[in-house]
Amino acid sequence: MSKKISNQDRRDFLKKSGVGALGLLAAPSVLSAHEKLRAIKPDGRIRTAHIGVANMGAADLNDISSHPQVDVVALCDVDAINLSTARKKHSKARVFFDYRVMLDEMADEIDAVIVSTPDHTHAPASLMAMQKDKHVYCQKPLTHYVSESRAMKKMAQDKGLVTQMGIQVHSFYDYKLATLLIQDGIIGKVHTVHAWSPKSWGYNGAEPEGEDPVPAQLDWNLWLGTSAERSYKEGYYHPGNWRKLMDYGCGTLGDMGVHIFDTPYNALNLDVPRTIKNECREPNGYGYPENNTVTYEFPGTEYTGKSLKWIWYDGPGMPPSHEDLVLPGAKNKTNAKKTSQTDISLDAKVAGEGELPEQGAMFVGTKGRLLLPHFMQLPRKIVRGKYVDISKDIAKHNLGEPVRNYASEGPKHYHQFIDACLGKDKCTAPFEYAARLTETILLGVIAGRFPNQTLHWDSETAKFAEEEANQYLGGDYREF
Repeated sequence: MSKKISNQDRRDFLKKSGVGALGLLAAPSVLSAHEKLRAIKPDGRIRTAHIGVANMGAADLNDISSHPQVDVVALCDVDAINLSTARKKHSKARVFFDYRVMLDEMADEIDAVIVSTPDHTHAPASLMAMQKDKHVYCQKPLTHYVSESRAMKKMAQDKGLVTQMGIQVHSFYDYKLATLLIQDGIIGKVHTVHAWSPKSWGYNGAEPEGEDPVPAQLDWNLWLGTSAERSYKEGYYHPGNWRKLMDYGCGTLGDMGVHIFDTPYNALNLDVPRTIKNECREPNGYGYPENNTVTYEFPGTEYTGKSLKWIWYDGPGMPPSHEDLVLPGAKNKTNAKKTSQTDISLDAKVAGEGELPEQGAMFVGTKGRLLLPHFMQLPRKIVRGKYVDISKDIAKHNLGEPVRNYASEGPKHYHQFIDACLGKDKCTAPFEYAARLTETILLGVIAGRFPNQTLHWDSETAKFAEEEANQYLGGDYREF
């Protein structure tokens, strides 16, 4: 196994690299009493602690802290450079490598915890925070295992805590509009949903052999957390490739799928599916398939037929040709816009006439279809092969003019959470909702272990009829 980096090694690294001059960048267990911040909580303030402060964690930290009634009091990351960068903007916050130590030492100084770690750490960190009666904002997908989703939902309910899953687009104009239009019956009862992303958070290669030296700033043991012990290999795990791997992420379905599923799932008031089938390659025990086609069957709701068919496509070349996806003006049935992922910017490039947006969803109903691009584009109604003007349908909901500014839209979901903690608002993606959505996503991920086989899910017992699949509903936690 790779050599574990000691606290002293990290402190030495920080001094040599010039990022250790912040004073508190040391293992929290060795901080002296006089270095601890006083626990003073003014009325009307929310004191936040952030677990994971780089990449998406940095965005979460920025948007949470932009709320005028937030005080960032603690920062936690397994990478010392990430901590250093975050603390330059939040100089009064204490810093930690181990979230368990942070939650123990600062239990009386924290009101809310923001969890922005790789997926396998979402539940362990969130459950510990909730056990200590802290409100929790947790990035998507809510958990790595179905059993964890149910546990987080139950604890949040039992303790009456404010919770929110990090699906920012849930609070964006176009997604709220699409929900209202579908529930108005703009295309009648919906019987099919297609959703897609060409992103490939999969890995079809072999597990790497050997091991590399652990970077001096990284605590590899803490990064692994409750997952199985594994040797460090540069470029495979930290900082950005873990989504592809079965021990840590949930593939494209658990990344982009959560965002793109969210609006149809919410609009149609769905519960969890009855059957799931994933058409993909045989499992290799290490990385997720690079292409997946997952078909769900859901029980019907007031907005659907007696049942609902949902097909998810991900990976290079997706979605495939399908008559439900042919748009007005299409020259042929292969009409998806072929662009690289980097071509989709915050300005949301609009597909040309007859071209599907690179990512999105299509509702198919008894009175037409509704296309919802991802993201920052208005939904479009299609009837008998032609676009239909829906301006009157939009106007009656008094949402105002469409917003196309991510800088103003992005913080809304975070500020809603803080306002809910202050008793001034209610979260729209609490764990009660997020757990069901995540369970649906994870059932599709599990189905990838049984390619082309239909799995039957019993929501009441939380078990598959296929006994061999039940072993993947949870996992063993490593002591670390």
